Amino acid sequence: MPGVGFLLDYESIRSDFPIFRERPGLVYLDNAATTQKPRRVIEAVEAFYRRSNANVARGLYELAVEATRLYEEAHEKVAGFIGARGPGEVVFTRSASDSANMAAYMLLLSGVVRRGSKIIATVMEHHSNLLPWRTVARLAGARLELAPVRPRDGRLDLDVLLSMVDDETAVVAVTHASNVLGYVNPVREIAREARRHGALVVVDAAQSAPHMPLDVYSLGADMLFFSGHKMLGPTGIGVLWVRGDRLEELEPPFQGGGIVKSVRLEGGELRVELAESPWRFEPGTPHIAGAVGLAAAVEYLAEIGMERVEAHEKTLLGYALRRLGEVPGFQPVSTETAERLGIVAFNMEGHTPHAVALALGMEGVAVRAGFHCAEPLHRSLGLERGTVRASFYIYNGPEDIDRLAEALEKLARATG
Repeated sequence: MPGVGFLLDYESIRSDFPIFRERPGLVYLDNAATTQKPRRVIEAVEAFYRRSNANVARGLYELAVEATRLYEEAHEKVAGFIGARGPGEVVFTRSASDSANMAAYMLLLSGVVRRGSKIIATVMEHHSNLLPWRTVARLAGARLELAPVRPRDGRLDLDVLLSMVDDETAVVAVTHASNVLGYVNPVREIAREARRHGALVVVDAAQSAPHMPLDVYSLGADMLFFSGHKMLGPTGIGVLWVRGDRLEELEPPFQGGGIVKSVRLEGGELRVELAESPWRFEPGTPHIAGAVGLAAAVEYLAEIGMERVEAHEKTLLGYALRRLGEVPGFQPVSTETAERLGIVAFNMEGHTPHAVALALGMEGVAVRAGFHCAEPLHRSLGLERGTVRASFYIYNGPEDIDRLAEALEKLARATG
């Protein structure tokens, strides 16, 4: 593509993904919902079940020791990937949504969220980073307040958010990157203001961890979460990172086998001594194979280099906005490229989002339509029927965007 330079050899990367061989012609642009899986991840999960399957942290026989080693190594690899200071800060969950709920209930049980306190979130949050805080606020007798976005472009109104933080604020919950518009929020600045008032910062990194370098301590967050399946890993595995100096003061929200060192009956009461983190936050049999697969995904991305991943997507974003801008009736929500990841939300004049997505699907182009679990954001921007969302990743190239544009042009001609 003349004039367009790509840091990644996306064609070679695509050859690592069996689905593109199984489904030739597939243009997969629904990466913000979930990503495809490289052969290495698929083989890691299969190899675990073939050769190493056993429960973890209990057995002393060879198979159990091997399974435990792999599971603990997965914590270590994820910790290194996000800049954590040790595997004890990395808690494996079922998903990003599960992590968000876990974070909210941890802070409720530990008395951080209490009667009369305030939780601040934003209008641009995914529902997974809104609904748990709504419930916890109700249970605690606290209140949930939402910072707005700017109506002209959908970016977070940072000045308003910062003005909302006061000494009553217990938690600021904010997405690192919007799953609709791809905007990257200034978490460091938000965290500085929150810390000045003694508030904790919980960051939704589901859309940032797969697409850009992430250093949790540099961000200034207290808790941060993301999912495995959006970053080449298996479904059913998520991550909740907790700052090390917060671990001891947080109450595990879920109870069960594996979280304790000891449970004794003394004087008719149960006396419980909790295990070290992360075990104290991971009750029951975990998704061991999912953790092994996530570790393989993290290794794959680290070998590519997250700076290069981010740069590749930014190049795709710029090309997409130029190429799609030539399509009659194309209506992007934003044409900005600064501080933004590889997501384009748009509508087509005269068509509902779902009609556009259906037409694209018939042409072999996979996108998402609707509110994308961010209905308040859409309604605040007057997008009452939602948007179509095309989202890019390491195996996408300019020809994928050309196919998207050609399918949209075909739709425009058919109804013009």
